[in-house]
Amino acid sequence: MKKLLLLFIFFPLFIFSQKTTLLKGSVKNKNNEPIEGVSISYKQSGTTSDENGRYQLRIPFKEEISLKFSHISYRTTTRNITAKSRNGIRLSVTLISKTEELEEIIVRDRKKEAQGLQNINIKTVKNTVGANAGVENVLMTLPGVSNNNELSTQYNVRGGNFDENLVYVNGIQVYRPFLIRSGQQEGLSFINPNMVQNINFSAGGFQAKYGDRLSSVLDITYRKPKEVATSIEGSLLGGSITFEAPIIEDKLTAISSFRYRDNSLFVNSKQIETNFRPTFIDFQTFLSYNASDRLRFNLLSNFSINSYNFQPISRRTRFGTVANPLELTVFYTGQEEDNYLTLFGAFSTEFEVNDKLILTGTVSRYNTQEEEHFDIGATYNLGEVDTNIGSENFGDVEFSQGIGSQLNHARNDLDALITNAEIRGKYKSNRLQFEFGAKLQKEDIRDRIREWEIIDSLGFSTRPPGFATNNQPFEPFAGPIVPFQNIRTENNIQINRISGFAQFNERLFWGDNEVWYNVGVRAHNWRVSGNGLNSKSQTIISPRAQFAIKPNWHKDMLFRASGGWYSQPPSYRELRDFDGNINVDLKAQRSIHLVLGMDYSFEMWGRPFKLTAEAYYKDLSNVNTYTVDNVRIRYRANNNATAYANGIDVRLNGEFVPGSDSWVSIGYLKTEENQDNRGNISRPTDQRFKFAILFQDYVPNLPNLKAYLNLVYNSGVPGGSPAYADVYDFQNRLRDYRRADIGVSYIFTDVNKQYKTGFLSKFRELSAGLELFNMFDIQNAITNTWVRDSFSKRQFGIPNFLTGRILNFKLAMKL
Repeated sequence: MKKLLLLFIFFPLFIFSQKTTLLKGSVKNKNNEPIEGVSISYKQSGTTSDENGRYQLRIPFKEEISLKFSHISYRTTTRNITAKSRNGIRLSVTLISKTEELEEIIVRDRKKEAQGLQNINIKTVKNTVGANAGVENVLMTLPGVSNNNELSTQYNVRGGNFDENLVYVNGIQVYRPFLIRSGQQEGLSFINPNMVQNINFSAGGFQAKYGDRLSSVLDITYRKPKEVATSIEGSLLGGSITFEAPIIEDKLTAISSFRYRDNSLFVNSKQIETNFRPTFIDFQTFLSYNASDRLRFNLLSNFSINSYNFQPISRRTRFGTVANPLELTVFYTGQEEDNYLTLFGAFSTEFEVNDKLILTGTVSRYNTQEEEHFDIGATYNLGEVDTNIGSENFGDVEFSQGIGSQLNHARNDLDALITNAEIRGKYKSNRLQFEFGAKLQKEDIRDRIREWEIIDSLGFSTRPPGFATNNQPFEPFAGPIVPFQNIRTENNIQINRISGFAQFNERLFWGDNEVWYNVGVRAHNWRVSGNGLNSKSQTIISPRAQFAIKPNWHKDMLFRASGGWYSQPPSYRELRDFDGNINVDLKAQRSIHLVLGMDYSFEMWGRPFKLTAEAYYKDLSNVNTYTVDNVRIRYRANNNATAYANGIDVRLNGEFVPGSDSWVSIGYLKTEENQDNRGNISRPTDQRFKFAILFQDYVPNLPNLKAYLNLVYNSGVPGGSPAYADVYDFQNRLRDYRRADIGVSYIFTDVNKQYKTGFLSKFRELSAGLELFNMFDIQNAITNTWVRDSFSKRQFGIPNFLTGRILNFKLAMKL
């Protein structure tokens, strides 16, 4: 009886399978980007593509059908096919944008919006003008993201510092050098914009699948090329060559890029006269191999060398007020030689176990070898400037308030090796999706610090606080000369980490309202050892959640909320205090984070626009306080403070000019900390107000002549404090940061304008342009140089100004 029952159940399925076969494939746009939510249908049957653009559907065997591919933002495409094999067939299609006559179209990805991720178009990245052109350059035009140093690619997000941001490339976390002190030493960002396909950014409230940091996530995907092409770019700042090709059709693809940068153009525009030629080179490769329809292998590698050779000659800086102008004059001897070698390799395997489960395994290794060697002597004069218009010495220094010298010495060497092994899984069933992962990480850091500073005022050695007072020449002093600062430390530290996550999300409908939610949790365990010390094993748990709803209103609006308990286990840089000592028992910084957001998509002037607004609040505990000098962060390694950050960010983006995406950003932030219950003071990243415009335009009668404007205004941040000083006594702010960069370019040929004969027929793309950095030649400052007045014993914070107005020529081509 049971056998008969099974026969009745499975016989219809058997008959059906004999009459149908499985159709599989993918749907992408002309930029080779997957399209989610495409409807694939015939007669009364159909399905939709997933987030990777993939789909599968059973179709009749040996019967011609008309298969329709439709999407709200793309032209409907029809394919007539006949299945001649019961083993299944594949069909992949490329959809064309409904507004193909425009250069760009904003495709609203509701899933990304619900997750609080901002998608940035790679063409916008390449067109945006800036001293450090690239992905980070565009990020700094977004609300909540700030940086007052155009020579740096580092950025602060909503009151956090540089070390609180996560950066992923193809799902692999990347790191930055440890010993970088100033933006002009940085060179090239790890992210190569010539290789990027997709950019997603979250300024807070991100999912559990991302790591344990307090501020933001930048998620980058490198592309898999579909055609053979060579791209060449060159300017007065350097150049790049990128080669891409599908080596074996539908099997092996490769993209490699070499970059070179020379910062001399910027450094020579500063107030310090130098003999200086910094050079930075970088080579990256991304290989992808499809072993089968279900098995893929990827390899990502990077090699970079930054050489920073700096020989200062003199400096002249005027500051103060109109009524009391002062001038600092410095003459230097000696030089600085820094080298930063970075090696990175990652191998990943992606295996589709079945149509619902995908597993990904990744192993990676990052090695940085850094040398920071300098001996620089400086003799300075701090004087009052003659402001008497009728004086013969008008504008000259007439009285010296401070005369002295100092000698800075360093022989710092660091070798860090970070090894990772990770496995991730994704299970998807209809509108439900479950993701999980586990990661092992081992960090081996060897750090030798030999750094001291001697300060001499009027011939007498200035001693650090706590030493016997030197009252010469009134009283003889026979004590030894000691450095004002002296650090001699060797650290050999190992950090072992185990982390994992699990998260669940679902998209459903409440009546006619579309709802999306995500609930997840992360766990992170670590132990620090080395220098004869062993820490206790520490574990943190980080629950996170997101919720979004799109009401069925006439207006296209989406509301979302996200937050959780975020934690940041200490890295080696955070474990090390001002004197180079390691606190192996340092606790993780914690933050309760809440974000409320809204997206409103609408049409204005017949073109698409979107208004995004977010309000946020962070309550931080176990705060590891720090100071910022240029881009160097020095931690106190003591968990001695609590802090908070709150604010609101607003961005309006759209086609202010047809076919060109532009935006206006406004942000307000307040962040304060309370050290040892002494009261609230501003944190070093207390950037109160932010305003930015990213604008693209073209000449109507000459559409190939394009213009780009990048304008940023940031209110001033606290200017730091001298060594050994109490930060509560130094809360003066730097001047506001104001900068405008503009560029014009002429497009000789591109995808919309091709030549069949002549010189231009050799190029797929060819453009040339001029870029004017710091158009209004504004003197922006980054931190202060502290000089002592021998008469009043006061210390003056003398601003270190950044780059002036600079003209750059740029040429780009694609063969």
